[in-house]
Amino acid sequence: MYSSFIPPRQVKIGDAAAFAGTTPRAIRHYHEIGLLPEPERGSDGRRRYGYEDMIRLLWVLRMADAGIALNDIRDAFTTGTASTGAGSGDGISGILERLEETLAEQEAELGRQRTAVQRMRTEGSRMGLLSDFVTDRLKDLPEGSLRQADLDTLLVTERIFGPLGAAVQATRFIALATHPTLREGSDRIDDAEEALDDSVAVDDPRVAHVAAERHAFESALQAVIEESGLDKDDDALFDAWDILHPPPTDDEGNFIPAKREAGSMSMVKAISKMPYDFSPARQRCMELSIELSVQDSPAT
Repeated sequence: MYSSFIPPRQVKIGDAAAFAGTTPRAIRHYHEIGLLPEPERGSDGRRRYGYEDMIRLLWVLRMADAGIALNDIRDAFTTGTASTGAGSGDGISGILERLEETLAEQEAELGRQRTAVQRMRTEGSRMGLLSDFVTDRLKDLPEGSLRQADLDTLLVTERIFGPLGAAVQATRFIALATHPTLREGSDRIDDAEEALDDSVAVDDPRVAHVAAERHAFESALQAVIEESGLDKDDDALFDAWDILHPPPTDDEGNFIPAKREAGSMSMVKAISKMPYDFSPARQRCMELSIELSVQDSPAT
């Protein structure tokens, strides 16, 4: 029996807004001003949002939260300067420079936004829009070693698990960025998984084969992480997080259960609202890979 815990391939505007932490009205406004392309509509005439739609929406909201004007965000996407990589910094740098001048006049009220913009200018890419806990983890990587897809994944992880979860996941991308052979292996497995499209049956032998390859790759990646000491850096992350965010206590020193932050949601709820265009065969491949990992785990 297959797991029922499967993310949707597309979501309606209400779920898209709920996951991103905005409103359907705001999303419609983004469509009207050309900031967010209109997605395809289902047979019922309602918009259907896929993975790429959600990624763009999340970046738009991050830029807006940093204080960048909607027109500037639209221009950045239109001219291609919103992407990461060489040659992409000039346009967005000019936009951020104008914004910083405005924020300087309102420093007391807009301090958080100004800090986000300064980080983005320093990093030269969207990485500066991630939380500082995540960017600090990645700051020693060579310029250009992170891909846009890496940042996309960290953005989604931060939305679901928060800055600590994304900072821990960043360990994976550090290993990939500093080990070309691992990066090549990751690309090969990713391509094999993407090939498991709707034309491939769930019981096709390729599904189990790719699952075994994924499991073998993840084991090799984890071995590199441990051999390089990156796992110890993860332990330090948890310690640093506890120092920055000590658990609340009452007058007698007893721990008080932390309240969920405004705008956050449970992992299950978040996954049900973030679409991934995975075919049934690819879903089954993921399940088999997890089963192999469980089988290899030491008995407790």
